[in-house]
Amino acid sequence: MNAIEDFQRSLEHLKKVERFRSLDPIRTDGAYLITESNLRLCNFGSNDYLGFASRRTQREGQGAGSSALVAGWTDSHRELSQALAVFEQTESACLFPSGYAACSGVVSTLAREADVIFSDSLNHASLIDGCRLSKAQCFIYPHRDVNSLRLLLSEHRANFRRAWIVTDTVFSMDGHLAPLVDLCDVGEDFEAGLIVDEAHATGVLGERGAGLTELLGVKDRVSVVIGTLSKAIGSHGGFAASDETTINYLINHCRPLIYSTALPPTSVMAAANSLKTIQDSFHERKHVKSLATTLRGLLGLVVEDRESSVPIVPLLIGTDKDSLAASSRLRDSGFYVPAIRPPTVPEDTARLRISLTALHTEKMLQDLVSCLHDR
Repeated sequence: MNAIEDFQRSLEHLKKVERFRSLDPIRTDGAYLITESNLRLCNFGSNDYLGFASRRTQREGQGAGSSALVAGWTDSHRELSQALAVFEQTESACLFPSGYAACSGVVSTLAREADVIFSDSLNHASLIDGCRLSKAQCFIYPHRDVNSLRLLLSEHRANFRRAWIVTDTVFSMDGHLAPLVDLCDVGEDFEAGLIVDEAHATGVLGERGAGLTELLGVKDRVSVVIGTLSKAIGSHGGFAASDETTINYLINHCRPLIYSTALPPTSVMAAANSLKTIQDSFHERKHVKSLATTLRGLLGLVVEDRESSVPIVPLLIGTDKDSLAASSRLRDSGFYVPAIRPPTVPEDTARLRISLTALHTEKMLQDLVSCLHDR
């Protein structure tokens, strides 16, 4: 039985025992909520204890007041989730209170007892924590080493009901790209689902900004796409996109989704507005990718062609002390470049991490490089 069939069987059981939950949009009006069928009900399901969220204007910023499954899901939440599903070319999507919650929640929920996870050694902490929270056994494969992954699968896959490969698409501290085509091939060879986190690829990579999965043409080969609304989309929150059965399974079983207050309506609307324009932001994408290539050239950094345009440029320093000193010198010259130290990165690989945006100019890069060369 594959994952979708298994999830569907679980959902059918929930329906049979009347425990299946769905997200039904509501609107709030003071102490009342209004259902999708325009039924006006005195609301005793909100956690807006002092009424602040209900009394605030949209400009001030409102809270959702409740978890999505209780009374925090609105038409705006539903519309955003539907727009994300279209953006990711999947059947369905669900929202999370943060990208961290999305990563940790998706992995820990879908990878269950009797399953096995194969996780890239440089995955983000949120994915790592999802592996740790899961009841599945987890094997760590060397960073982007598909041959080692294949060997691990050859040795262990037969001992487990289901297998999952978990990876970032853009590794946030290195600017590396995951070998997604090869990972898809290996996953299909060993009947392993592929869960990817597009947090640092969304908006930047791909013709429409739909990430590395779009750039490499593998969206239909990936089981679950996880993303954030807080980076290129410029709002707050996270999401997961997949087939309808898997998303319904998450809605009914994923604890960070079920037990967290829903995203504030202002964050939802901001994300929806960004999503409408991000696909047409060709100029901004081209500019920031050009800056990334230019900066690497100025610094003499040689990477493969696709990675040259990733707007994360690390400069390895080595020791914590030296990386902090380098960051401090740049600050004194008018530049903020954070020092990244263990445990965020491996021991003895402390670094400066330069993050580029479409707001930067080539002159800014040239001035930064001059300061770096003077240190």
